[in-house]
Amino acid sequence: MPLSDVPLARTHGSGQNTPPVFVGAFAREECWGTDGGSPNEDQRLLSSGTERKHWHWQETAKVQENWQRGARMLLGPMAEMAPEDTGLGVRAAPQDASGLQDSLFSSESDNSLYFTYSGQSNTLEVQGLSYQVDAASQVPWFERLAQFRMPWTSHKDSCEQGIQNLSFKVRSGQMLAIIGSSGCGRASLLDVITGRGHGSKVKSGHIRINGQPSTPQLVRKYVAHVRQQDRLLPNLTVRETLAFVAQLRLPRAFSQAQRNKRVDDVIAELRLRQCANTRVGNTYVRGVSGGERRRVSIGVQLLWNPGILILDEPTSGLDSFTAHNLVKTLSRLAKGNRLVLISLHQPRSDIFRLFDLVLLMASGITIYLGAAQHMVQYFTAVGYPCPRYSNPADFYVDLTSIDRQSREQEVATTEKAQSLAALFREKVRDFNDFVWQAEAREPGVGTCSKSLVLPRETEPLPTPTELPGPVQQFATLISRQISNDFRDLPTLLIHGAEACLMSLTIGFLYYGHGAVKVSFMDTAALLFMIGALIPFNVILDVIAKCHSERAMLYYELEDGLYTAGPYFFAKILGELPEHCAYIFIYGMPTYWLANLRPSPEPFLLHFLLVWLVVFCCRIMALCAAALLPTFHMSSFFGNALYNSFYLTGGFMISLDNLWTVPAWISHVSFLRWCFEGLMQIQFKGQMYHLAVGNLTIPVPGDKILSSMHLDSYPLYAIYFILISISGGFVALYFVCLKLIKQKPSRDW
Repeated sequence: MPLSDVPLARTHGSGQNTPPVFVGAFAREECWGTDGGSPNEDQRLLSSGTERKHWHWQETAKVQENWQRGARMLLGPMAEMAPEDTGLGVRAAPQDASGLQDSLFSSESDNSLYFTYSGQSNTLEVQGLSYQVDAASQVPWFERLAQFRMPWTSHKDSCEQGIQNLSFKVRSGQMLAIIGSSGCGRASLLDVITGRGHGSKVKSGHIRINGQPSTPQLVRKYVAHVRQQDRLLPNLTVRETLAFVAQLRLPRAFSQAQRNKRVDDVIAELRLRQCANTRVGNTYVRGVSGGERRRVSIGVQLLWNPGILILDEPTSGLDSFTAHNLVKTLSRLAKGNRLVLISLHQPRSDIFRLFDLVLLMASGITIYLGAAQHMVQYFTAVGYPCPRYSNPADFYVDLTSIDRQSREQEVATTEKAQSLAALFREKVRDFNDFVWQAEAREPGVGTCSKSLVLPRETEPLPTPTELPGPVQQFATLISRQISNDFRDLPTLLIHGAEACLMSLTIGFLYYGHGAVKVSFMDTAALLFMIGALIPFNVILDVIAKCHSERAMLYYELEDGLYTAGPYFFAKILGELPEHCAYIFIYGMPTYWLANLRPSPEPFLLHFLLVWLVVFCCRIMALCAAALLPTFHMSSFFGNALYNSFYLTGGFMISLDNLWTVPAWISHVSFLRWCFEGLMQIQFKGQMYHLAVGNLTIPVPGDKILSSMHLDSYPLYAIYFILISISGGFVALYFVCLKLIKQKPSRDW
């Protein structure tokens, strides 16, 4: 007997033994099938896992006695030592194997339902669905350009079969798990159910929700979709994240007390009380754990109490212990009168036993659809028994996977999958819900759900379902953005230090001349640097920030959480506090250290002009981020546009020496108008002295402006021109948000 199969016992501080933890096959993976041999008493008890989902404690105790007898034979006198000394031994406990496994793999002892679905029961029915995926449409347009193909070209032979003749019917209170290898059709099925299969089409069949044909309005009313990736603001706490969504998603008739109670109920239901006041975090910001962050993503969708909950690979990226607790939470949500549909690769056995129904797919065809507890029985009947100590999910997913290492293997595995699919269709042909049913069993045998404690009170939903209007959406979004931005203290400190360092560097470069003024060329260089240097840093910061939030914006707009208008105004105005602080830190030291005109009026005019040009640059960066789908493309476009404005700004080359195209660009260059305005503030009406050898020649400032062609418009007109350029970029940004789907690059 291997040492890994010796039963171990854990002791508490009091020295009493808890129920033993079996290290090895029994504790890690339950036995789900037989190997066809001649089992002895132990093997008979183990192989009964194919017939029953749980073991009775008395049967488990017999196995423990046999294993302990083997341990004494193997270890000799060591096995006779007291359990307190060696940790070996068996101590019977009045609990079944289900409780034992829950104590091993789950940290949740509270099995109560705090937040149930109070509406009518829901059904999701798919009949004869065949779905075709357009592979060419899944390729981003910018990748087509990189391959020297036109983005609008299409290929008629690029369509692939995603789903073939799929039928099932699921009801409230059930959790259906879709499993299979990569390319089996899980993602295509979720796309077509949620109505997000862009670029593809349904060839035949239909989907019904509560007996009605599925429409985008019906999906939005009943179905909540939790994506694979968590897209949350990292600097908000768990409670704040849910509270802001409650302000946006719950009906307008809800009072603030009702919204707060709904947030508390969701936090309790998802077991997030211990981290409710912890930041959500992300890869770069320390926050809650990965499993807790995934629960927050579920809570965002659960807040509006949907009847149907669809999750795309919710356990991806989680360790096995966290994944088990998460699926256990989903199983509890299903018992709260909800329909839960999840897609997974290959769940481990303790997760597999939590499923009510399992849909096993391979290359878009149905291999098995039925109860999880009957899966081994079905495949055993058709000639594919699950080996002992094997996880049925692993074994049968491997059995039906398409091996594409060679053409011969691909053909062979495809034929095997198609034969299994044909056999399954034959067996469920007479069933209305297309779910395979095993023979009648003893009542109570094979169930995997525990008794759930129903909530003591349920809050009825108000009859009006009108969502908050644009004004409330705007107020919530701007409050959320400001809260998230000003919690990011490291970024704020870096931006402040950057502005202060640049300001002091430029200021000290021109400091120390006292009453002697620097030459007008040096002053012109200073003024151009003030207007052109700081906006360059703003471009990359704004574009990077927008692309970090792009996926969240795309999902929230797709879910109807708000419209583009409120987000547009919240984004523009939410940037202003940081923008004003940035300009103040940057503009103040430079102006006084460089000994520019000290009176209040020139200083205020100077400050306002710098404020406008940096605002123009910020809005231009927002346009670039909304216009193009990737960070690299947006930053390239933003920098190229900025450099064209920089070169035609009137300092690098005189404006009258520009040829036609650069001259046109200079008319919309905010750097040109900023430079012209700053020069007029500093030189207009002033007398400058030009030193030529021992001679000092007084030169009027107006002559300097005229010689550089920087007096074509009065100062007030320059302000209006900059405001107009800003307005043009603002309008372009709104059009980009409205017409261009803010789809992140990884979702193409």
